[in-house]
Amino acid sequence: MTEEKEEVASEVLGEGEVAEGVEEEEAEEEPSAEEAAEEKPEEKEAEEAAEEEEAEEEGEEIEVVEERIYTIPFRRVWATPRGKRTPRASRMLRDFVKRHMKTEKVEISNEVNQELWARGISKPPRQIKVRLVKDKEGRVIVYPATAA
Repeated sequence: MTEEKEEVASEVLGEGEVAEGVEEEEAEEEPSAEEAAEEKPEEKEAEEAAEEEEAEEEGEEIEVVEERIYTIPFRRVWATPRGKRTPRASRMLRDFVKRHMKTEKVEISNEVNQELWARGISKPPRQIKVRLVKDKEGRVIVYPATAA
């Protein structure tokens, strides 16, 4: 009987050792409280930087370098087929802004886009009055000109 008890005890002890080893491995994989505290400020900084970038993309904080108001004629748009007029007007607007503001980075605001597409694909406006805002990065954003 004693031999059987020793065998059972050694098996239990062996299992206990394995179980402790597994617990130790799991503990090594999980970061300690100190390491977790060190990582949190870095994560917060990364989140803050991402929020700042989003705010800049939304146009909330634009450092204006140059601002101009133009009336852009779309006379040539009407020489194209009806089904292609408004897309051509959009391209002409972009080309006009590139030429006059000397940049390749042009963004058209939703308001201007809605003005272009208000009457559909076949009847864009004959002309449009816009306000061009250039920021310090050389990006130009096209807004509708407000009546002042």
